[in-house]
Amino acid sequence: MNDAGPNKNQGTPAPDGTFSPFRYPVYRAIWIANLFSNLGAMVQGVAAAWLMTELTDSNQLIALVQASATLPIMLFGVIAGAIADNFDRRRVMLAAQIGMLITSALLAAMSWADMLGPLTLLAFTLTVGVGTALNAPAWQSSVRQTVPRPELPQAIALNAMSFSIARSAGPALGGVLISLWDSSLAFTVNAISYLALIFVLLRWKPEPRQIARRPIFPAIGIGLRYCFSTHPIRRLLIRGFFLGFGIAGYQALLPAVVSEQLNGSEIDYGLMLAVFGVGSIIAAPFLRQIRQKLELEGLLALSVLFYLLALSVLAEVHTVIWAAPVAFLAGMAFVAIMTSLNSAMQFRAPDEILGRCMSTYQAVTMGGMALGAWTWGATADAASLPFALHAASAFLVIGSLVLAKIAPVPKFGEGVVSQD
Repeated sequence: MNDAGPNKNQGTPAPDGTFSPFRYPVYRAIWIANLFSNLGAMVQGVAAAWLMTELTDSNQLIALVQASATLPIMLFGVIAGAIADNFDRRRVMLAAQIGMLITSALLAAMSWADMLGPLTLLAFTLTVGVGTALNAPAWQSSVRQTVPRPELPQAIALNAMSFSIARSAGPALGGVLISLWDSSLAFTVNAISYLALIFVLLRWKPEPRQIARRPIFPAIGIGLRYCFSTHPIRRLLIRGFFLGFGIAGYQALLPAVVSEQLNGSEIDYGLMLAVFGVGSIIAAPFLRQIRQKLELEGLLALSVLFYLLALSVLAEVHTVIWAAPVAFLAGMAFVAIMTSLNSAMQFRAPDEILGRCMSTYQAVTMGGMALGAWTWGATADAASLPFALHAASAFLVIGSLVLAKIAPVPKFGEGVVSQD
């Protein structure tokens, strides 16, 4: 695969729709392979969360499965961003994918051998999270090497759609695999899913980047100073942390809600996540038009409203049939928040420190999710699941009203870095 992506020395076709990035072979190949990897990750996530409900009655430990997948991005993401800027991003992604393949294979083997306990399971999900932390900045930064700059919003939206498709099909597949055998089979499927992306990355030969290498920690300092001293980016980081903390209540507590409150099975849990994914898929193609009409602040407010409905209804219902429709709204809101903030960051970060800026954003947002998952899980243990869900919805609404005044997100064109 010698096509390095769009040729910058030739005219670039104008973007003509949501799916126009698929005209570029490298982007298309990576997208398809990444879809399989995302499917495997969702299958593993469902299996790990459900297995934890069988290993312990602690809502906090169940919520920590979600936190363990995102906490490494908070702890190591900024270092990963400096690595992505200092080295060939393709090689960084390869290293991360191979590491996650090995870890996932070990997890599957230990599951088959019935050697997993709550802490061992958390240790494995943490280790896979470290691989995700290493991979994310390199992957997000490399999108510019596969499509022209005008097509970045569509490419980012399609990447989100890939994740949403996986969220739709992966949980259902995970539930079926668990019901057919147990979590061991789901973990095995995830390990196999890394192979397609590793194969594509081995064949991809991108044009060499001009890399001004710096020692890792001084490079991190440069990236952090830029992000926190640039007003539009700083406001995006504040909102990313806040929204990540708030929306974590839904995802972290969902396994416990399905198991304890709805008296559901692994199939019901997979169904809830599948409906969440369908909502994400349906919303993704329309986000650009909605942002143009409402601007980013309006889109985030609408997303918070959807999460308010989802959390409030989930706190009160006792059957899956009533809980599933609001999962659809939560899925729409999730993809709107994550895609829009990601796109806003991409356009406001210079290419030479793009990896560090994106990793800072990921660390802040995923760190908010990890801390939120722990907080809402601890709240559920101290009070109850409904109380924790209502508390998360109140946090989102009150915080959004306050931050819209003191830390508004950038308007169209504000702080956008011009193309060289």
